[in-house]
Amino acid sequence: MRDLSHQYGPLMMFKVCERIVVVVSTAEVAREVFKGHDTAFEQRPTSPVLDELHSGHGQGVALAPYGEHWRQLRRIIVTQVLSPRCVQAYRRIRQDEAARLISKVASTPPGQLVNVSTLIAEFITDSAMRAILGDMLPDRAKFLKMMKHVMEFSSVFDLRDLFPSSRLLQMLPRSHKAQWLLDGVFQLMDDILQRNGEQEQNMIDVLLRIQKADGALGGSLTPGVIKAVLMDVFGAAVDTQTISLQWAMAELAANPRVMNKAQEEIRRVLAGKERVQEEDLTDLRYLRAVIKETLRLHPPTALVPRVCLQENKKVQGYDVPHGTILVTNVWAISRDPKYWKDPDSFIPERFENEGALDFKGSDFEYIPFGAGRRICPGITFAQANLEIALVSLLYHFDWELPLGVKPEELDMTEVFGITVKRKADLLLHSIPWIPE
Repeated sequence: MRDLSHQYGPLMMFKVCERIVVVVSTAEVAREVFKGHDTAFEQRPTSPVLDELHSGHGQGVALAPYGEHWRQLRRIIVTQVLSPRCVQAYRRIRQDEAARLISKVASTPPGQLVNVSTLIAEFITDSAMRAILGDMLPDRAKFLKMMKHVMEFSSVFDLRDLFPSSRLLQMLPRSHKAQWLLDGVFQLMDDILQRNGEQEQNMIDVLLRIQKADGALGGSLTPGVIKAVLMDVFGAAVDTQTISLQWAMAELAANPRVMNKAQEEIRRVLAGKERVQEEDLTDLRYLRAVIKETLRLHPPTALVPRVCLQENKKVQGYDVPHGTILVTNVWAISRDPKYWKDPDSFIPERFENEGALDFKGSDFEYIPFGAGRRICPGITFAQANLEIALVSLLYHFDWELPLGVKPEELDMTEVFGITVKRKADLLLHSIPWIPE
């Protein structure tokens, strides 16, 4: 689609069966869409499968239609669940899981390759699960397996969505397996919702306290909505953070100069400490630039979709009909030479300068977390997990590619889907580094 935009312009229309899709490929058009049209493009597209999955329980914040219910849930998440103060409360969880990550790497037999991709996925999953669901999950393995299948069903190709006018297709049977999986996930959560809140603070406790409080906020949190919100947060956190951390380590392995510079900064700032603590991370300016550059080259969600809620809104002088799916190509914008010098190269220094672009949604050349009212509310939560894991891996170990593999030969192939993952696992040699 990026290549087609070079031929047909920054605003293109595709017709996919009966659906109209408009693709935005420049920061200027993205700014017009997200800032110039108020609420016209503030709803995510859904599908028959997603509607069926949530019809019996209640919608979370991710797919709820733009309106009062969504605004209430968004307010709860931003101010009560994922605020900087709440993220700070999960600090001990992150530190414990980062220490476990380092122990797993250290236990690898000498000379054996470390599957960095797998260990990163385990770190993110366990850290997110403890922060969101606590330690009371009765069957962790079963829950994760069911969540994986639910996510797969959520993105399934559905003919009913492509041909909405077909009565025959609308009569197709519902996916009973998808509903059975979701019911199973919610049943496992029910056990957690009944507990007394005596364990470490987590997001379930926060939501239950709000539910019991008087007022409109508490009244909007039915048990089904609470479980749907927790699924939204868990699904978004695990997938995107895992992908971003895996890409960060891969880019560092492929760019030894950058890795050496990041390690020099980390080891100078931590100055011989035995264990990484979050209070030590405040001065790691270059490390944060590495994370920002990773999110630029590899935005976890490459395409940000919205639905036009109003009749014939004009974008760049063109009418966009009601119901049109509008997709912002974040990947293309993040690699556009109009905004970025040498855009396909990994150069964290571009984010070191004062006034460098930030990912909070106001710099439309750089929107890895989206923009507008639907921008990801978990930026602070994601940043905290990425920082402590990356610092721990770079502080305690030196990393080398497998024998005979040169940095420029490392497989950096992407696999496209709802999120943009690495095709190959990242396998590296770890060399313990002992603080003096």
